Amino acid sequence: MRTRAAGLLLHPTSLPGRFGIGDLGPECDAFLDWAASAGQSVWQVLPLGPTGFGNSPYGTLSAFAGSPMLLSPELLVADGLLPASALDGAPGFPEHHVDFDRVIPWKEGLLREAWRRWQTDAPSALRAGLQGFAEASAHGFWLRDWALFMALKGRYGGAAFREWPEELRLRRPAALARAERELAEETSWHAFLQFLFFRQWERVKGEAHGRGIRILGDVPIYVSGDSADVWAHPEIFELDAEGEPVRVAGVPPDYFSETGQLWGNPLYRWDVLEKDRYRWWVERMRANLRLTELLRLDHFRGFAGYWAVPAGAETAIAGSWQEGPGRKLFDALAAELGELDLVAEDLGEITPDVKALVAALDLPGMKILQFAFGGDDEDYQPHNHVPNGVVYTGTHDNDTTRGWWEKADDATRHRVRAYLGGDGTDPIGIFVRAAYASVARLAVLPVQDVFGLGSEARMNTPGKGADNWAWRARKWDFNGERAAWLRELATLTGRFRPGGAGNGGNGG
Repeated sequence: MRTRAAGLLLHPTSLPGRFGIGDLGPECDAFLDWAASAGQSVWQVLPLGPTGFGNSPYGTLSAFAGSPMLLSPELLVADGLLPASALDGAPGFPEHHVDFDRVIPWKEGLLREAWRRWQTDAPSALRAGLQGFAEASAHGFWLRDWALFMALKGRYGGAAFREWPEELRLRRPAALARAERELAEETSWHAFLQFLFFRQWERVKGEAHGRGIRILGDVPIYVSGDSADVWAHPEIFELDAEGEPVRVAGVPPDYFSETGQLWGNPLYRWDVLEKDRYRWWVERMRANLRLTELLRLDHFRGFAGYWAVPAGAETAIAGSWQEGPGRKLFDALAAELGELDLVAEDLGEITPDVKALVAALDLPGMKILQFAFGGDDEDYQPHNHVPNGVVYTGTHDNDTTRGWWEKADDATRHRVRAYLGGDGTDPIGIFVRAAYASVARLAVLPVQDVFGLGSEARMNTPGKGADNWAWRARKWDFNGERAAWLRELATLTGRFRPGGAGNGGNGG
């Protein structure tokens, strides 16, 4: 990242629209128009994979596949895969949040209808496109396993793969071959959905680039225990002979939780991965780089040292630190993929080994302004920011800045006013100005902060098992007044240069 830039954090599910969940269609284009008018050159998204229980984009069923819930019904109509009348039956979904329990079955029904139409009357160009997609070497590492995994999950009523018959759970070759024959129709359906996702996402990337906007993606360090990845590659995870986790992921007590966070993801066998030159990680990063140019590595500290909790523990307190792969993994990635534009999510308990790895790789870290005024987080205060960094008011895991301010104690509010100025009547404005004035080359704002929204617009509360990931923006939130405000601030702080050549992103 060589030039100063401004960006927005907004997951596609949070886009407005009448189909219950944000998607990759016209409302996405409208958002990109608005972002460009606001002087923005980076769009940060959360992981784009198909979500499982809890609907978390950080607990997807695959580290490679895209989420069919992001598919645009309007683009399916444009492609001739749905009649326009199919959209007239959309229920009256809420505008301000995703009702997953209603949206998922309705959209799956719509996608099934598109599949039936494909089978009887698919446009020839699209049919050729699907065949090319399925045969492309780019998807050879994961697509077949994913399609069979989902077909089997459907056969067994959505049960986790550890509840499947042993011969399938442990991937006996004869059982897999029989399942592929019996479920050929379903595996083709799931490959079809992935073809549609990558087709629509490539269109979105083109629309973003046409407006001078680069996309910053997100790669969680861990994968879900019930995922195609663990099922297809059990040898690279800490599993026992029955395929059950031996130790699981989490973090010790921190800012977010007094008992730590028990995530429950299976841990990697880094020694096994090293012997194979980290091929699974190479393919994972290669796949993500087809989606976005920039990548944020979630829970980066786990690459230096990770918290391992015995399986079955009730909280994360019982865990212990273990040595991560360190630079060996990143050297292997660079050897295969070349120089990568990465952002290290270096939050939480950051020890010297983590700082050393970030420095050795020369990666930008993250500075969260909400963390700067608790009394003991000086690293996050603007005078300690560095150019090679990304500054945020908050992230998807934080309360909105307005919500944070309303809950802050008097001492914290005093520190904010003393440091940033103002009388506290405009906490959003002073935080945004502080982020934009930072020396950090990239400043990213959650759109909730741009709109001045309170805790009702929070995306995620770590440690809370339900009612996360559902917030949606409303169409009228993206107004010209807010865009002009951001554009002026971005111009004043060198993050936007009207008519300049550097507005296409952060450089490489």
